Amino acid sequence: MDDAKKLIIDFFISYGLQIIGALIIMGLGGLLAKYLGRILDEALTKKGMEPPLRNLICRGVKILIFAFTAVLALEKFGVPIAPMVAGIGVAGVGIGLAMQGVLGNVVSGLTIIFTKPFRLGEWVEMLGVRGEVTAIELFSTTLTHPDRSRIIIPNRKIVGEILHNYGAVRQLTISVGVAYATDLKAALAAARRVVDANPRLLKEPTAAIGISSLGDSAINIVIQPWVSVSNYGPAGAELNLAVVEEFRRSNISIPFPQREIRILKEPEPPVELATTAHGR
Repeated sequence: MDDAKKLIIDFFISYGLQIIGALIIMGLGGLLAKYLGRILDEALTKKGMEPPLRNLICRGVKILIFAFTAVLALEKFGVPIAPMVAGIGVAGVGIGLAMQGVLGNVVSGLTIIFTKPFRLGEWVEMLGVRGEVTAIELFSTTLTHPDRSRIIIPNRKIVGEILHNYGAVRQLTISVGVAYATDLKAALAAARRVVDANPRLLKEPTAAIGISSLGDSAINIVIQPWVSVSNYGPAGAELNLAVVEEFRRSNISIPFPQREIRILKEPEPPVELATTAHGR
């Protein structure tokens, strides 16, 4: 027991100052990385740089500072740096082969960040899913669905696939049928009043309003205004309600589907044929 205590005491006497120095270096490196990262982030934000690219640069700077301070800390213990760097390089090759999928996500993430096929806040549809882009990371991209659920897609699944980017605005499509006897100019004017009265709808681009088709029991009017991505759901519900109320105030009939069914009675067989058959 005394030998163990003596060994511990001798270790701290021999390496205590080196350990304290290494800890101080790592602590200062952490503070410096945090400070420089914050300053760099503020400077890049003022220049209007995209958040994914800005985050990538800031993280790269922080990693470089941590790596440099780690090298300085290891030097305090007398660790030879050159053989260690060579060993890390050899190990990196093996790790790279074992983590091809992860590295594929990183390369695809860098491709997305620099080519910018979509940006934060835009509404996209890809791989059978759709949603608002809320995060672009090195490994994955996150979409937020209207029901507030999140869709996390590995970046390697995105690059090279068909992508439908709606941008920051979407076009609503509301269809309503009116009776064939309706004054169509009055109906279209009523639809225009509804669109102009809704504050969620964008004034530019101008909403498209017109006759879309001639149905079996109604003339179908289509209303297609533009809204921001965040207002897509609420604006659709408000527009449907406002159309019904405005058409009722304007005495514009919205007919329900009608079908006319005729039942034809089968003709009776001729009397002569019936008598002949009975006689036989």
